[in-house]
Amino acid sequence: MKTKVAILGCGNIGTDLMIKVLRTSKTLEVGALVGIDPDSDGLTRGRRLGVPILTGGIDDLMRWPGVEDIRLVFDATSARAHARHSEIARMHGMQMVDLTPAAAGPYLVPVVNMRAHFDSPDVSMVSCGGQATIPIVAAVSRVAPVHYAEIVSSISSKSAGPGTRANIDEFTQTTSRAIEIVGCARRGKAIIVLNPAEPPIMMRNTVFCLSDEADTAEIARSIERAVSEVREYVGGYRLKQEVQFDRIGAENAMILHGLGVFTGIKTSVFLEVEGSAHYLPAYAGNLDIMTSAALATGERLAERKWN
Repeated sequence: MKTKVAILGCGNIGTDLMIKVLRTSKTLEVGALVGIDPDSDGLTRGRRLGVPILTGGIDDLMRWPGVEDIRLVFDATSARAHARHSEIARMHGMQMVDLTPAAAGPYLVPVVNMRAHFDSPDVSMVSCGGQATIPIVAAVSRVAPVHYAEIVSSISSKSAGPGTRANIDEFTQTTSRAIEIVGCARRGKAIIVLNPAEPPIMMRNTVFCLSDEADTAEIARSIERAVSEVREYVGGYRLKQEVQFDRIGAENAMILHGLGVFTGIKTSVFLEVEGSAHYLPAYAGNLDIMTSAALATGERLAERKWN
């Protein structure tokens, strides 16, 4: 039997997640799509696809007779709304996967720390930039201590909807913190760039890691393994070019704010994420990686706990 899930939010992310579950999941079933705008494209598509539709938000879900069958809730609304949603889900014994930058629960990147959070009542998918780059920082950290990691995520302006734009501050703060907690960097920094170029660009991510001296071939292998693992659930995730290394010695030592003088290895990684175009355009890899990571998380929870 498939595990029934509810999706809160019928915008781009919620709708894309619904279609992914319907088309690709062998373990999950959309028990309900929940929104507040009955005329939205997401709810309209859901009706057409035979998905139970609720238009009164989470309160409507909790009054709905079918709620007893819901095991897992995906929150694709906003950081501000998530705190209340999380509290209600916990009261009803439902596990929650949070696609907003609220970070009410522990940060989760499926290929890095899934095993640690099977029983967490609310897990945070960090951000699109976090899902794309933290596996790389963690891959470097497996080989050598990372003192500083900086990521830059460039996305098409057209793929940044109202929710993304309203949560940019939360994006940078949440992603920076997750780079440290999940990626194991002593200091993390995240930058997001909205690119208005036409035609729209694919999501591109640059990762810089400053680490202790180590075998660069081993670092490269660790990164390539991480890319391969992410590609299992995000088919359009790829390296744009070979991993680059620079050795920083005493003659060109760097001063890191709060961390002192740095000598060691600078690792530079350049990534591209192409979306699967289930609902969103292929250039919207930033949204696709979030829904794909959330789906992978939900499926692994279902396989471990309910199926």
